[in-house]
Amino acid sequence: MRTDARRHHDPQVRGFASDNYAGAHPEVLAAIALANGGHQVAYGEDDYTGHLQRVMHSHFGPTAEAFPVFNGTGANVVALQALTDRWGAVICAESAHINVDEGGAPERMGGLKLLTVPTPDGKLTPELIDRQAYGWDDEHRAMPQVVSITQNTELGTVYTPDEIRAICGHAHERGMKVHLDGARIANAAASLDVPMRTFTNTVGVDVLSFGGTKNGALFGEAVVVLNPDAVRAMKHLRKLSMQLASKMRFVSVQLEALLAKDLWLRNARHANAMAQRLAEGVRAIDGVEILYPVQANAVFARLPHAVSERLQKRFRFYFWDETAGDVRWMCAFDTREDDVDAFLQALKEEMAR
Repeated sequence: MRTDARRHHDPQVRGFASDNYAGAHPEVLAAIALANGGHQVAYGEDDYTGHLQRVMHSHFGPTAEAFPVFNGTGANVVALQALTDRWGAVICAESAHINVDEGGAPERMGGLKLLTVPTPDGKLTPELIDRQAYGWDDEHRAMPQVVSITQNTELGTVYTPDEIRAICGHAHERGMKVHLDGARIANAAASLDVPMRTFTNTVGVDVLSFGGTKNGALFGEAVVVLNPDAVRAMKHLRKLSMQLASKMRFVSVQLEALLAKDLWLRNARHANAMAQRLAEGVRAIDGVEILYPVQANAVFARLPHAVSERLQKRFRFYFWDETAGDVRWMCAFDTREDDVDAFLQALKEEMAR
């Protein structure tokens, strides 16, 4: 087969900016090729999307239903729309991805209000939720209808199953539903060393945004409805939100490749292990402070601003709070030990200048 495409990058170069920078896992690419050829019914009536439902049942129980979508923002917006009325609001951490990194899509495209709460570690608690859980009968205030949490959080911390159970019980007692943004759900499960159901449907989560892209997929996520009674018109909302893939088999087969066996877990365990290796090396360098517990595949650190700027010329990564000098270093399924060691050596050299 002839192709005129050329490689425009060095595949040996890796940075620590985002797990989104990583390519697709070879097993995922092989699965896409397997699904190619011939004709399959469009818009989700294909054999691969049908089989994905059975795979999801094995992870999240027989009532789970997966709705593949293109990306994580789409998954969150569709899920939150399905859980709220037009006058509804969503309680979330101030640092939540839906609040900070989705361009206002939940509010502008989803038409809902976000009620944010400052948290010390990215994690909500029943007490923190109550700062915004009031005013249901006040027509002047958007009605709190959903609590949205992220597992693992945007600060790299991980909720325990008991913590999520407490949140779900608290929310349900107040007539609210619970959404879990699982962009990095595999990393959380690997960190806790438990099945994903242990901190989702088993403890009361109603709807899950399941992440594939950060865990080795080429593209594609899914809204997983765990409690069918909690949502309305999912199929219509997915289409209305421009998240209905015509050739859905190519999204579904990627998620199947990750979930049918243990690829999702192998990828997450490796990324987490590389973050631990990075954190151990950083702790040995004077003048660099790790800001949060390293529980998944992220390391947040504080170091002199000038050092970060010089280091960024050698490795890609982002400032988290540039004023404070805080940075975020992410590891991925394809991060190598040599990558971590080279980064640590560069950090030592720049700190010594």
